[in-house]
Amino acid sequence: GVEHVPIAIDSLGVSPLRDLALFARYHKLLKQIRPDAFLGYTAKPNVWGSLAAQALGIPVVNNISGLGTAFIEGGALRRIVSALYRAALRRSAAVFFQNPEDRELFLARRLVRPEQARLVPGSGIDLARFQAVPQPVGQPFTFLMMGRLLWQKGVGEYVEAARLVRREVPDARFRLLGFLDAPNRSAVPREDVERWQAEGLIDYLDETDDVRPHIAAADCVVLPSYREGLPRSLLEGAAMARPLIAADVPGCRHVVEDGVTGFLCTVRDSASLAHAMLRMIRLEPAQRAAMGAAARSRVEREFGEERVVEPYLQLLDEIFARPA
Repeated sequence: GVEHVPIAIDSLGVSPLRDLALFARYHKLLKQIRPDAFLGYTAKPNVWGSLAAQALGIPVVNNISGLGTAFIEGGALRRIVSALYRAALRRSAAVFFQNPEDRELFLARRLVRPEQARLVPGSGIDLARFQAVPQPVGQPFTFLMMGRLLWQKGVGEYVEAARLVRREVPDARFRLLGFLDAPNRSAVPREDVERWQAEGLIDYLDETDDVRPHIAAADCVVLPSYREGLPRSLLEGAAMARPLIAADVPGCRHVVEDGVTGFLCTVRDSASLAHAMLRMIRLEPAQRAAMGAAARSRVEREFGEERVVEPYLQLLDEIFARPA
């Protein structure tokens, strides 16, 4: 029953003229649709969609699902993006963050006010769809990394760690699942992935609409990202009772409890990642199963879909509440 209204977004571009054109497209569409509320996700919709909605008197709710390349790399682009966020979020009814560090960063930079900033546990997981499954048996140890193939997700570190681990465990497998040619300045070139495959370092699985068979076939889910909101790939792996390895950064450390549900490694450090992978391989199967069970239990307690939906419903009730 959802009506899809497409809108063209130059997600890579930094042209002021193109962004002003995007604002105009948002303004035109929102004026036609006249929604009761505008819910924004990701940078450009959060900025230009919010400004267009506010110009039309439409209540705005934002979700900062991650900080992206501008905040990770810093410099002039971060200053520009910060100024745009400050202007766009100023009149929002609320701004949801997926981890406390992102919230504190926006508060410290005065991009939002304390009364606006709220926390939600990521995007939530459908626990009926993602169910715990037994660990695979009778196969070489298999790691799985899934997501957009971006350098800032730690793809390079994953490949180099595979090279290091293979020196000690030659039959270990390293699978990479996600779409190439992402419209992002941090996108991994297709020729690099093809070269890694030719070297025998990774098995590239392309992209899929259903990650569950790939998680079920893996012994461990890995995400050496430089920074996250709250990574869905780790939540999906945990929901299916897989132990996890991730970089010790905002977002990832809120899913992975070191030594309990998996291992944390140093960010941008392939040697640290390889060390964590070798530790995982050397655990007894019962120990890995216990980590996977603990991961599933934590998702059930903290990250179910209802824990994300309910704050939105409560907020919309607040927005549209009328005096008796």
